[in-house]
Amino acid sequence: MPYIIETFDKPGHQAVRQAHRAEHLRFLEAHRDLLLACGAKLADDGSDLGGGLYVVDLDSREDAQHFIEADPFHQAGLFERVLITRWRKAYVNGHCLL
Repeated sequence: MPYIIETFDKPGHQAVRQAHRAEHLRFLEAHRDLLLACGAKLADDGSDLGGGLYVVDLDSREDAQHFIEADPFHQAGLFERVLITRWRKAYVNGHCLL
């Protein structure tokens, strides 16, 4: 079942994000089979807002929690807050799944 994981960086931690970005991208690649979508949150001008959004296909909230805790960004202490929400797929890539 899908879960949305929304992360919010601690203020002033852009250097932590940059220092661990390559390791974070390797983590995402290693778990690409679980990712329905993911990416950084951006301002309208394209600048980094300090956080991200993951839509993951996992069996439980606990699995989603373990997933985000294994992310190098989480392990580096980047996140101020993490929200995990169960999600129902209605439309994906223009296809109705209801």
